[in-house]
Amino acid sequence: MPVIARFEELDWQPTPMGDLTLRRRSEPAVGAEVYEVKLGDEYLMSSLFTVAEIALADLGLAAATGDELNVLVGGLGLGYTAVAALRDRRVTALTVIDRLDAVIGWHERILLPVSSELVGDPRTSLVSDDFFERMRRPPTGAHYDAILLDVDHSPRHQLDPSHADLYRAPGLRALDRHLTGGGVFALWSDDPPDPEFMTELAAVFDDATAHVVDFDNPVTGGTSSNTVYVASSRRT
Repeated sequence: MPVIARFEELDWQPTPMGDLTLRRRSEPAVGAEVYEVKLGDEYLMSSLFTVAEIALADLGLAAATGDELNVLVGGLGLGYTAVAALRDRRVTALTVIDRLDAVIGWHERILLPVSSELVGDPRTSLVSDDFFERMRRPPTGAHYDAILLDVDHSPRHQLDPSHADLYRAPGLRALDRHLTGGGVFALWSDDPPDPEFMTELAAVFDDATAHVVDFDNPVTGGTSSNTVYVASSRRT
């Protein structure tokens, strides 16, 4: 007899970008529970695939210098990038911005596997805000040693058309104002390395690199890959 996956809807919230759903299900391919997030009809993320989200923090912070790092994460999601950043002992403060209050609420209610580690760490601040709008505004507080961004599917495929300007040189320059001199910007993408985006990134930052992150895909039985872009502010 075929194995039928069982689903449990943990939360559902209407948002300006569509209905947001958090669900938990069994995954026969790995014999474990999987947490998934959908926005409308789109799958945003799954706890089945977290290698590249963790690599976003690891690769970004590997390029950062200093012993006391102030880090900003754009996009909370299931929390794997943020928790990976907290595991770097040099991180003294971690601010995570998410536009969707419901996502912050999931972690505050300890609904996800890493929620306790995330919200229980005194270095963590969860902030309800529009990351892209904040980057357009001049900085009003401390600058960040690293900004790690995982919101859109890729620089070409955004969840909201209003995000598109960040992935061009003027938007990247606005983001750069929020970094310390030599600070790091790192970006997750579901697409292969994009030469056009690399040109935009290299116009603003130094040492722009596209890392291809491969990981096993238990659903297909093959290998999948994401991209993590890493670059350093050339301001001193």
